[in-house]
Amino acid sequence: MKESRIVRDVKIPMRDGVMLSADVYLPKGEGVYPTIVVRTPYMKTRDKEHQQALYFSNHDYSVVNIDVRGRGDSDGEFVPYRHDGIDGYDSIEWVAKQPWCDGNVGTLGGSYLGRIQWLTALEKPPALKAMIPMVTPSDPFVEWPTGMPNPMHMCWLYMTRGRMLQNINLVDWEKVYWHLPYQEMDTETGWYSEQWREEIEHPYFDEYWEHIAYQHRFDEIDLPVLHISGWYDDEQVGTPLNYRGMVEAGKLDQHLLMGPWPHNINQSTKLGEIDFGADSLIDMYYYQQRFFDCYLKGVDNGFREKDPVDIFVMGDDKWRGEKAWPLPNTDWTPYYLHSGGKANSRFGDGLINQGKPTDNEAEGDHYTYDPANPVPFITEMVSHQIGGPDNYASIERRDDILVYTSEELQEDVEVTGPVTAELYASTDAFDTDFTVKLLDVRPSGFAQRLTDGFVRGRFRNGMDQPEVMEPGQIYKLEVDCWNTSHVFKKGHRVRIEVSSSAFPKYDRNLNTGAPLGKTSEMKVAHQTIYHSEDYPSAIILPIINRT
Repeated sequence: MKESRIVRDVKIPMRDGVMLSADVYLPKGEGVYPTIVVRTPYMKTRDKEHQQALYFSNHDYSVVNIDVRGRGDSDGEFVPYRHDGIDGYDSIEWVAKQPWCDGNVGTLGGSYLGRIQWLTALEKPPALKAMIPMVTPSDPFVEWPTGMPNPMHMCWLYMTRGRMLQNINLVDWEKVYWHLPYQEMDTETGWYSEQWREEIEHPYFDEYWEHIAYQHRFDEIDLPVLHISGWYDDEQVGTPLNYRGMVEAGKLDQHLLMGPWPHNINQSTKLGEIDFGADSLIDMYYYQQRFFDCYLKGVDNGFREKDPVDIFVMGDDKWRGEKAWPLPNTDWTPYYLHSGGKANSRFGDGLINQGKPTDNEAEGDHYTYDPANPVPFITEMVSHQIGGPDNYASIERRDDILVYTSEELQEDVEVTGPVTAELYASTDAFDTDFTVKLLDVRPSGFAQRLTDGFVRGRFRNGMDQPEVMEPGQIYKLEVDCWNTSHVFKKGHRVRIEVSSSAFPKYDRNLNTGAPLGKTSEMKVAHQTIYHSEDYPSAIILPIINRT
């Protein structure tokens, strides 16, 4: 391997006089090169960014790793996303004028580093020619459907306070997440978070969030984009939405890569108890290099002509190329809920199949949701990775979970694409939540989580139209359960769970209809899920014909 030349702590001026700090990695030989810009709040010297820069600088790219404003060695105050669009523009245009840059700039990075690429693209820096946003958050409240930041967002804010990464292991996060009022959760950390308090004050989409919303503005972006995420990324929904949105806006040269990965993509074949096999890991640097070679260097390497969508099909545990997302041959198939009125827990009589319910069966199922005893969501308390292919069989013993399971499958069934649920529901509360989870039940009883969704009653008409519920009224609720690609094997069963909490993935609804985050008062809610001829609750599965 060739050696890289590294120039540390290079100062990049912003338009308001703030100086950002960058480490510049140059190929060993003198010359001008296309340049990859990486901007991060996690320290530009972090080993992940360092190794990535070494790889690309050894393949004839200049790489510039930059501490975002207020982090690491950069000047200014860190306010998440507030300055990242214009700072991105200024950084890229400065880079393009350097003697080692040929004027062609690409951007690369995941999560926070991914969203700020979109914010930068909206500023239209002339030198920006391509980008690779990975595991990228979508618009506000897509991952936060409760109107509140997820509890684990507090962990992230704590980690990124000040200029250096903080030790999150010093805090009892379980105690933090249980704290009420929710707005004052930060007090359990021993730290007052102005950012947390400010976000709680804006529980629905308004002008406060407008500066980080980009999915309605894809018509303003004309760039080749490689969209990358994993089926078990806790921000997975943003990546397929971004790909689909750019394609629907008529943008060419869009590519999508989805693996069986968590938020920290492509690190291990195993996630939880599931091993997806050796093929689940790819040479990610090389894959990204082929994209940049094509769009920054103009190399005719076949990347532009290959299938634009690469997905890992779980269950089969194989990669497959596709022409579009969702897949053109998708059969959107409703699986309807049925029971004799006792679907509570996995020991109940809940059933799902493709037959529509009739008035000859029970009209619905009832359960009680107590915010003081929410349904657990399996996750590590300090992990930004929220959930995986976990076994929910033991949790499904609870009576506050409705469980609907198919008969044993007589053949393999592939589900690939966006999953949605249509619930007909009522409550005796002024506001409450409903959750839907899709699982694969093996002959052993292992109930593997595939994907899930969540709706808060007051936001049933949209995150910009909060409206309390009328107790006793039956509502049709659409639940976005995100995306998956999974083959249910012959002899397995399809299962869905319906409940009213997933803690601590989401904050608890206290069922009072009061302003969110401001109170500790709780109310027990009595819920009904209907499945009759007039109210046919169902989950809509994207079935793929495999013949």
